[in-house]
Order: sequence, then C-alpha cells, then structure tokens
Amino acid sequence: MSDRNLKIILPNIWDIAAFTLVMGLVALLAWGSRQMAAPYTPGEQIPLSLDPSHLPMYALRTVLRMVAALVFSFAFTFSYATLAAKSRRAEGILVPLLDVLQSVPILGFLSVTVTGFIAMFPGSLLGVEMAAIFAIFTSQAWNMAFSFYQSLKTVPKELQEASVLFGLSSWQRFWKLEAPFAAPGLIWNTMMSVSGGWFFVVASEAITVGKTAVTLPGIGSYVAQAIQDKNLVAIGWALLTMLLVILMYDQLLFRPLVAWSGKFKFELTESQDAAESWVLTLFQRTRFLGILAKGAGNLWNSLTERLPKLPRRRLTFIEPSSFALKVQGFVWHAILIGGMIFGAWMLIGFVGRGVDHSEIFKVFMLGLITLARVMILLALASLVWVPLGVFIGLNPRWATKVQPLAQFLAAFPANLLFPVAVVLMVRYRLSPELWTAPLMILGTQWYILFNVIAGAAAIPTDLREAAKNLGLSRWRLWKRLLIPGILPSLLTGLVTASGGTWNASIVAEVVSWGSTKLSATGLGSYIARWTEKGDYPHIVLGIAVMSVYVVSLNRFFWRRLYTIAQTRYRLD
Repeated sequence: MSDRNLKIILPNIWDIAAFTLVMGLVALLAWGSRQMAAPYTPGEQIPLSLDPSHLPMYALRTVLRMVAALVFSFAFTFSYATLAAKSRRAEGILVPLLDVLQSVPILGFLSVTVTGFIAMFPGSLLGVEMAAIFAIFTSQAWNMAFSFYQSLKTVPKELQEASVLFGLSSWQRFWKLEAPFAAPGLIWNTMMSVSGGWFFVVASEAITVGKTAVTLPGIGSYVAQAIQDKNLVAIGWALLTMLLVILMYDQLLFRPLVAWSGKFKFELTESQDAAESWVLTLFQRTRFLGILAKGAGNLWNSLTERLPKLPRRRLTFIEPSSFALKVQGFVWHAILIGGMIFGAWMLIGFVGRGVDHSEIFKVFMLGLITLARVMILLALASLVWVPLGVFIGLNPRWATKVQPLAQFLAAFPANLLFPVAVVLMVRYRLSPELWTAPLMILGTQWYILFNVIAGAAAIPTDLREAAKNLGLSRWRLWKRLLIPGILPSLLTGLVTASGGTWNASIVAEVVSWGSTKLSATGLGSYIARWTEKGDYPHIVLGIAVMSVYVVSLNRFFWRRLYTIAQTRYRLD
C-alpha cells in the first residue's frame, strides 16, 4: 500500500476528537445505566437530597430515562405512523386510537402500569424505572407519530410518481423518499417531544398512585421535593441544571440533526442560509470515521437493493370480485363494531360498580368546562406563535439562535410556576376558575410554535423567491404561499397541543404550594382528585370522558381540516 493510500485511511486529529466525544458519552451513559438496575423492594424509600452537589447525577438519570423513551418513541413512530398512512383500513383504527392514546393523561398510564412493571422486575429498581420511562414515552410518542403520519400523507405526487418510474420497492421508497421527506418535520417535533417530556418528568419520577408512592432520583423528583419543602433556592439550582442539560443536548444532538436534515428539503433552489453545527462539521472532517460511515452507508444501500431480489415463491394473484370486496368490508366493520361494543360494555360494567349513574352526566359537564378552556387557549396561542414561527422558520440564522431558547422554554416545567400562581391568587383573591387556565397552555403551546417553524422551513426556496419577484403583498403572500405551506404542520401542532392541553389540565386545574391547594372546576381536577385517592372506577370514568371529547374533536373538527390541507393546500 502506498504512503498516499495509507494516509487517506489513517485517522486525523478530527477522528481523535470525534472518537473521544462519542466514547465519553457512551461511558457516561453506561455508568448511569448501572444505577437503574439496583436492588429494590416495594415500599422502600429511595433517599433524595436537595443538596445541589447531587444534581449532576440526578440530571444524568433523568436524561437516561428520556433517551430510552425517545428510542422507543422512534420505533413506535416508524411502525405505527407508517402503517396508518399506508393502509386505509388500518388508518381507520390506528388514527382514532392515537387520538385516544394522546387523550389519556399520564396519571392514567401510571395508575395502570406501575404495579405491572414492578411485578415484571421483582427485587429490582428497573421495574419502577420502566414505569417512569413508559410515562415519558407517552409524552413523546404521540406527537412524533402524528408528525410522521402527516408528512407521509403529504409527500408530493411527482416524487411518488418518480419512485414508481424508477421501480423502487416499498422498502426502498420508504428509506429513499418518504423518511427523508418527513425528516425535517419529524426532527422539529422530536425536539418538541423531548422538551415537552420535561413537563411531565415530575409526575414520572415522583409517582403517587393510591397507596403506591415511589420517588426516583432525578431532576423531576428534585423539583417535586423542593416544591413540597418550599425551597426556592433548590428550585433555582434545578432550573440552572435543566438549562445546562438542554444546551448540551441541543449542541450534541438536535442542532446536528437540524443541519443534517436540511439536505432533505424539497426545493429546486438551494437556500443561502443553511443551518450549521460544529458537531456535524467535526464528523464531516474526520477521515477514518468518514470511511467507516461511508462503508456502512454503502452496505445499507446494498441491503435495500438486494431485499426485493431475494428468491420468492411465485404466487398467482386473482383480483377479488366486487361482491367479495363488499363481504370483506362488511366482515371487517362488523369485527370493529363488535369490538367497540364489547369494550364499551366492559367499561360501563367496571365504572358502574363504583360510580353512581347520576355522576356520569356531571363528569360530561366538567368536560365541557375544560373543553372551553382548551379551545380558547389554543386560539390565543395561535395568534401569538403562528406569525413568530413563520418568521423563524423562514430565517435559518434566526432559527439557529432561537432554537436553544425555544427548547428551554418548552422544557421549562410549568409546575415551577404553580407556586407563584398560588401565592398571587391567594394574595390578590383571584379566582382559580379563571387564572389556572393559562397554566394549562404553558407547556403545550410550543407544539404550535415548533410545528409552524418546521412547516415554514420546509417551504421551497424557489417558491419564496418567485413570490418575492412577483411582488406579492403581505396579505396575498400569506394567503397564497405561507398559509398553504404551513397548514399541514400547523394542524399537527394544534392536534398535539390540544391533546397536551387536556393532559395538562390534570396538573393545572389543581395547584399547590406547600399545604395550600387551589382547585378549579373541570375534568382535569376531577381526575387528579380521584387519582390521589386511588379510586379506579372514578379514574377510568374521567379518562373515558376525556377520551370521548378528544376523539370527537379530532374526528369531526381537526380531521376535516387535515383533509382540506391534503387536498386544497398542497405545494406540489
């Protein structure tokens, strides 16, 4: 081998720096993972200290849970959303089911899963850890799945036709067209999902369901203890730690992903203001790691090309008659309706054994009150964040500057503002019925902002330049380009923000600071009160009513707007 060829494959200084960075992160995560499988006996109190010196270790434990939940969320997104987008029959089940899942509050998941996870891993803390990870997963996965589903449904027709002309298989079409097309929006929604997970990290690490009370070491449990002890200094240390953690994963994960996803933008003219990342630049300058990455990419491409060519049995396909199709459709819908009737019968029987029938009407009325709060808050949040999100999305340099701040604000646990709200409401005798409402939207309004940013950033540069050359007025620009361009993403943000706001009502309609507790009338406070008591029939009734409202709203309102966005406002 010549000296020149040897020099090409030998590591350079960038290889050493990148390898050190990766191995340092792997070692740190491996060390933290060992603590998650420590011996544990149900009922055992896990020590938790408000000493700031413990915060680095608590932060690592919280990050590990969020990373594990994120891995499961990606697996769920790629499988669930793809099946919903590809199969019309599956779509009829999976999309409404996703509506139900996002409407079930995190306390509902915890009340059902904690005991089961502990039983799965007897004598180990891993069972409780899995319950916490699953709870964080439920705060991430639904938003990511909705984003990916929406992107798959709006892939430009000319790209779909090109993939058919090139003879791509379904597997190749997914990895070469659909997943890359959905990547920018999915990354921004992943960013929002991770940040939104901080909102529920307190509930997932300080678990209290009936007589089951477990506190896992982490920033969330640290914050819960600080609120209980009225320790403002500890809350300040927790906020500082959160800020540092967010800045770290923004630099190491999300900024490189945003910069990398820019190459998948659907446009004919390249943007002059591309996002940048020092981590991505570092890995692009490596020599040896670059060769390995290229080899892995070639191997993956070879695998995707060979899969369709594997030997197959020849099957003779006979297209079913119209009568057979009608019979299949009838059987399919009969099974669905039968399953729904059976599930409703089981639900009514379980609730009826512990809840008076007259209370069901009362719970639906509480749901109407919460529904009014949710819709008003979504309208107000849209008026603020849609124009700002469009401005940020159309200016990548601003997006780079705003990204860490937006992540921190989205990740800021609104729970920390609850004590301030309690003090102000008590001091100035403000009504909890009105002033707890803004607390519901604090952690979920960012779904709107992040999705609008993703939608605006995805508008092709050539269309923007054409609009500029035509001298369109501001109103005409919004009507003809910006609103059609962001509408699918905006609807995704509104759907997920709606579900998140319903969930947030459970912690926002009941606020406390030490022994002082204020409660607003609504479905969220109803569920929170009975969850604290561990009364499962009342918990199930509250969750079922919330699911009915969310699914009905999504089905008869948001879904119709989705149809309009997919048919009348496509940029292809």
